[in-house]
Parts: sequence; structure tokens; C-alpha cells
Amino acid sequence: MTSEVKFAALALAGLLLAAGVQPPAARIPAGGAEPASAAEIGAALLGGCRALAADGLWLETYRAWARRDLAATPALIRLTTHVDDRPLYFWLNGARMLAYDLTQWRLDAAGESGSVPAAVRQRIASEQAGVALDYLREARRRHPRSAEIWIEMAAIHLNLRADPAAAADCCRAAASLPGAPYFAARLQAELLRRLGRPAEAYACLCALHPTLPPGDAAAMPGVVLARIRALEATLGVPAERRYRAQGPQD
Repeated sequence: MTSEVKFAALALAGLLLAAGVQPPAARIPAGGAEPASAAEIGAALLGGCRALAADGLWLETYRAWARRDLAATPALIRLTTHVDDRPLYFWLNGARMLAYDLTQWRLDAAGESGSVPAAVRQRIASEQAGVALDYLREARRRHPRSAEIWIEMAAIHLNLRADPAAAADCCRAAASLPGAPYFAARLQAELLRRLGRPAEAYACLCALHPTLPPGDAAAMPGVVLARIRALEATLGVPAERRYRAQGPQD
């Protein structure tokens, strides 16, 4: 734990005490000993004030981010979600910092724009993608029914790892969850099509279309049906086996 992160945790504890918040004394390490982990700081010092504590730590995270601090930013991101793992906002935005911002900061530190060899750029992007994906896997354990986490993972696979197959798998997982945005399945199908797997894309869209409410603009049933028809042409589906839409959309 860096000295800056330790200071942020202790300063936050002082703020809570000054506000009259008394953490459970039995859970505070005796003799000023440093807690073994960030999770222990959250448990020992914060008690029932996790949300307030995490908000304060996220402010410190933003300050470290604004300074482009390569050491403090990831440490504070993790400390925030150790203290309060409930808000998806912390997980998703923390993952974006780990994936995209830290990649750029490391590239900037490695040399002037355009001077970093392609192999080095690829290695740094892949490393930070791995860090962010591991962080999001931890988020999935805390939020197993969150489609947003899977979608964020898909974006990292696509943007930093150039791995559309992994991105398609993440979109499929997202689309299977309750409340998933309609675009998750559409993106899965488009990625499959680009991967040269049109039959899988077709099956995906045919399963999706009958679930789409016709009055919801975000559902785009007409767009989905048009893509189904285009894939039928690509696949040479006979007329008698074409997908039969219900209602006046076709």
C-alpha cells in the first residue's frame, strides 16, 4: 500500500470520527498496527459508513487520476471498491481508468507520441487490458447479474486486445442476463458476422427479434429484421425456411 493511499484511508477515518461516527472499536487494529489489507481498513474503520467512506476515497482517486499518478490511481481504485463494492459506478469507471487511461499514461512515459514501437504499444495495451479484465471479473463476483460488467469487458477485448471473438462471448453473456440492453445481442451478432460466422449471427438475431417490443425505439426491431434478411441472402436460405416475423414489420 503506498503512503498516499494509507494517508487517504487514515484521513478518511479522521473525518468520520470528527463527524461523530464511531467505528466498532473491537475491529480497529490495536497499537496503531497497519491493517493487513484494504478490506480490513474498510471493515475496521468504517463500520456502517461504507458509502460515505467510498465517496471520499473516490474523490481521492479522481485527484490521483487528474495528476496522472500511475501508482496511486490503481491503488485507490481498488481501495474504493474494497470499502464499498456495491456501486457499479466505481467498478465500471475504475476499469476504464485501468484499461484506457493507464495505457495512455504508460505510453506517454515510454516516449513521445509516435515514437513508441508497435510491439511495445501492443504489450502495454495488453497488460492493462488484463489488469482491467481481472478487476471486472472481481466485479462480476460481487454483481453476478450485471450485464453492464460484461459489456465493459467486451469493449476492452475489442478496443485493447483486438479480440472480437472474446468480445462476442461477453456480449452473449450480457444479453442472457435480465434487463440487458437490446444492443448487447445486436453487437454479438455483428461481431459474429465480421468473424465470418454468419450462421451463428443469423441464429442470434432470429432468437432476439421476437423478444423486441415494437414500440420501443431502443429495441430497433426493424433494424434487426433487416439484418436477418441480409443474412438470409448471404446464407442462401430458401424462401420457405426464412424467418417469419409476426406483425406488419416485414
